[in-house]
Amino acid sequence: MSKNIGFFAVLMFIIGAIDSIRNLPATALFGASLIFFFIFSAITFLIPTALVSAELAARNPNEGGIYFWVKNVFGKKMGFLAVWLQWINTMIWYPTMLSFIASTAVYLIDPKLAQDKYYLISIILLVFWALTYINLKGIQISAELNSFCAMIGTVIPMVLIIVLGCIWAAASKPMQIHFSVNDIFPTFGHSQNWISLTAIITTFLGMELTAVHVNNIKNAQKIYPKAVTVGAFIVLITLLFGSLAIAVVLPEKDINLVDGTLQAFGAFFKAYHLTWMVPVMTILILIGSFGGMINWIISPAKGLLQAAQDDFLPHFLAKKNEKGVAKNLLILQAVLVSLVCLAFLLMPSVNGSYWLLTDLSTQIYVLMYMLMFLAAIVTRYKFKSQTPAFMIPGGNVGMWIISVLGLVGCCIAFVVGFFPPDGINVGGVLHYEKIFTMGIIGMVLPVLLFYFYQSFAVKKG
Repeated sequence: MSKNIGFFAVLMFIIGAIDSIRNLPATALFGASLIFFFIFSAITFLIPTALVSAELAARNPNEGGIYFWVKNVFGKKMGFLAVWLQWINTMIWYPTMLSFIASTAVYLIDPKLAQDKYYLISIILLVFWALTYINLKGIQISAELNSFCAMIGTVIPMVLIIVLGCIWAAASKPMQIHFSVNDIFPTFGHSQNWISLTAIITTFLGMELTAVHVNNIKNAQKIYPKAVTVGAFIVLITLLFGSLAIAVVLPEKDINLVDGTLQAFGAFFKAYHLTWMVPVMTILILIGSFGGMINWIISPAKGLLQAAQDDFLPHFLAKKNEKGVAKNLLILQAVLVSLVCLAFLLMPSVNGSYWLLTDLSTQIYVLMYMLMFLAAIVTRYKFKSQTPAFMIPGGNVGMWIISVLGLVGCCIAFVVGFFPPDGINVGGVLHYEKIFTMGIIGMVLPVLLFYFYQSFAVKKG
């Protein structure tokens, strides 16, 4: 492909990949202190992931993705671990996104159903298997539908909730949070304050996806850093002010992680006598959510298929149908998601289940990012003779600073992930940590089985 991608196209890709109105309620729980933690997370996570993945993609124009980035410096097994973490993370993420779709849909029927675990599980399973079937028809259909849905269901609701929040504040309406210095800058010795990092870093996951376009960008050395800087700023501002919009209108104790966004829209529209807008906004958000799900069901699976070339997967999982889709892998993926959905029955509340899955997904993902940052540092020295289209400014010192910042952010997020927020019913800290730890072990342990399988396949071959 020629280098024909300009600044605006790169910027839109960054915003489309990360900005999600679904994540706003989880960050709104932490009130005014989320201002500090959003900025902290941007410095220690959002910007480092963007810059590091950009350079790694530029160094591997023919072999993109986390599997090849890690494999090139740490070997095949570590490469498989990285791509496995990226894929298995989505197995946990899907139910949270699907529960958001299910709870949003009830605003067209009965909002009380949003807290019914059995309703959520039923809709989650129905929607995911239906979307899996659509993806089996080929990537062309899913990609086109996703592009349309994202524009309609992401941009409009995000801008509108921020505007409504600004009008609310300007009109001196009752504020559920305060913006004093003590409220914005938390007490760092209090573990609960750091828990907000899990929710905020979750909103920034996926920045590395934009790096696949680096080698097709005109004057990438200048345009990509500019697009990343502007894109990170827009993502930061929209997610920050969108979260604050929910926090100012809804009391912390009333924010539901699953349907908090429509709760906020309902409160705004009621105050401004625009309640007829609730069904309209519900439909728009559903359209955006369906579009995102359609594309994300097939994309991570394609990443895992890269490892199949080195015999980490049984051949029947890598088998493709007439549309070029790995049919058996997608079906296995749907079965695993169905099992993960049972987590909604393990927690005493929907909020508790939603937080557990969000937290677990984030922890798995940051483990992958740790491997990515370490691979980036080693790559600088192992392939020092290369001059890729994009490099992090500042030479090796610049790479060390950016990568260490990213590692610090990942480590902090991983540690605080073992502590649930006080305001969410998880059945007790010990109960939560027991399920959480078992979840991490259960998601990572299968890697050893695939290692044995690969060794056996190589010897047999």
